[in-house]
Formats: sequence, structure tokens, C-alpha cells
Amino acid sequence: MNFLKALFGGSDENPAEEKKSDEKKKFEMLKYDGVKAMRLGKFDIAERFFLEALKLQEDYEVRDYLSNTYIRLDRMDESLQQMEILAQAQPDNANILMQMAHVAYMQESYDKMKEYCGRAESVEPQNTRVQFLFAQALIGKHDLIGGVARLTKAIALDDNNGDARLLRGQTLYRMGDIAAAVEDVRWLMEHVQPQEDVYLLAARVMHLGKNDEMALKLYEAVTQINPFCIDAFRERGKIRFDKGDKKGAEEDMKKVLELNPEELAGINGDYKAEGIEEQVKRAYSMMNPFGI
Repeated sequence: MNFLKALFGGSDENPAEEKKSDEKKKFEMLKYDGVKAMRLGKFDIAERFFLEALKLQEDYEVRDYLSNTYIRLDRMDESLQQMEILAQAQPDNANILMQMAHVAYMQESYDKMKEYCGRAESVEPQNTRVQFLFAQALIGKHDLIGGVARLTKAIALDDNNGDARLLRGQTLYRMGDIAAAVEDVRWLMEHVQPQEDVYLLAARVMHLGKNDEMALKLYEAVTQINPFCIDAFRERGKIRFDKGDKKGAEEDMKKVLELNPEELAGINGDYKAEGIEEQVKRAYSMMNPFGI
């Protein structure tokens, strides 16, 4: 019988097994094509490939790809839905929960973020990133004291956590606790490469600490790193204005208007109808660029 099947093209393969084999090959092809589409930046096409692949076979790697695809498509809720499936399948995987918290942060959904951080903390209570994300959620909810407490714990768990030190310094600055903020600024200036956010925080802290000469130098460093930083020009201009440096304040105001012509319209009305000197005087006498 086997000889006759071989002679006339018959097969011993079970039709059900043959179908399963074909579906597996199709699944692998769809998965590969989806990844390829992602790499080419064609995320709408990648989504279709991944969804078709999941119709054939449950696969957590595909769901991970799909969740990242939804992030690129700015469809955060759908991304979270995919990650929730992964989290349910792997309840001890804190990395998934931290990624969910990060997506919620991008949505500014701080209640969701707190939930995900709480779940992650129950898995890895000594994880410095979990504490940092928890702090971001609390600060987003305007609980600055709670945020600082979480950041302090994150730093205790990892003394080299520069992100936590920067956010703590920024939060302490918002709270007006300059003495405490100085400690984080000092550490950051000694341990991290020059970067805009660090120098900007340092300049603000120096200004509130009545060291305007150092603040002006730091603002200059910010503008060297990022010549499009409106905050640096606005805040430096305010210091120059208060110190009587009319020319310097005018230069910074011109830069602010160049980078964002509409920013001062609400303060100045029709700013084009008056000279820059009057714009500077009116703007800086009415604004508080430091936000405290």
C-alpha cells in the first residue's frame, strides 16, 4: 500500500497535521513581515500583519511587537491592552508593568501609572526604576512631598541614579527648598555629562540662591548646548532686566520672540506695534518666568 502511494503521489501525512504545518509557516511569515514593516517605519502595515498572525497562533512575542507598534501609532490604550495580556501571563515580570507605567506617563494618566507601579512594586520592591516611576506618578498628581520621598528611596537603592537626582532637584526647586535642591545640583554637576536639563536646574537654583553671576554663566552654557531653549533666554533675560542690563535683556527678549513669536502676545498685546525696549519693560515687569 505504501509503495502504491509513493508510486502514484499519495501521502502518509495526516490532513490535520498538514494544515497545522501550513498555518505555522503562515504564522512565521506574518510575524517576519510584521517585524520587517516595523523596521521600515510602516507601523500601520505591521499592525495588520501582527493581528493576522495572532488569529493563527497566540504568541507573546507578537503581542509585544504589537504593543510597541501601537505606541508608534500613538494608540496608547491599545498598547496597554496588549501589555495587560502579557502581564496577566507573566505576573512576576516587573519589566512589563514598568513599561505599562511609562506608557501611562506618556498619556498623563497618573492614576493608571500609580496602579501599574503598585503592581510592579509588589513584585520588585527594591527596584530603583519602580520607585522613580512611582515618583513621576505622584508628582503628576501634584503630590510633591510623596514624589520626593519616592525619589529619595530610588537614590538610596542606587546612589548613581542620575534621573532620580535630577527629578528630585527639580521638584525641590518647585517646592522652594533651594538648600536641598543644591545638594542634587552639586552631585549632578560632578557626576553627569553636561546636559541641558542639569544646567537649567543649576541656573535656576543659583538665581534663587542669590548667585546671579553664576546663574548667568549657567544659562549661557544651556544656550550653547541648545540654542533653541526658550526657557533659558526668557529666564536669563529676566535676571538681566532686574540687574539693569537693558541691552542684554533686549537681546534675550528678541530671541524669545524669534523662537516663539506668539508667546508674549498675551502680555504685550500687539507686540509688533511697539519697540523692543517697551516690550522688554512690559513683559519682564509682568511675568514670573521661574514659576515659583
